[in-house]
Amino acid sequence: MKAPQDIILAPVITENSMAGLALKKYTFRVAKDANKIEISKAVEALFPGTKVKAVNTINCKGTLKRMGRTAGYTPSYKKAIVTLAQDSKGIEFFESMQ
Repeated sequence: MKAPQDIILAPVITENSMAGLALKKYTFRVAKDANKIEISKAVEALFPGTKVKAVNTINCKGTLKRMGRTAGYTPSYKKAIVTLAQDSKGIEFFESMQ
């Protein structure tokens, strides 16, 4: 069993993820081997007062980057969109950014 800090790695701050805050959808970068059940338990453990309604995961490929004649890929990662229940408390980190 992994610690919640090892599952939830970082918040994702984009225009699209900020638009989901009104619907109580929060986007996180998560460990590649984490499943939806582990992600929901980690969010509830890290942010007390939250109740997870649904978790959607996306495997994101690394993009091709070039520097001169050498080319390489950025690392691939996994992203999770966590939907909270309506009676749930919001996540303060995201709420302070609005």
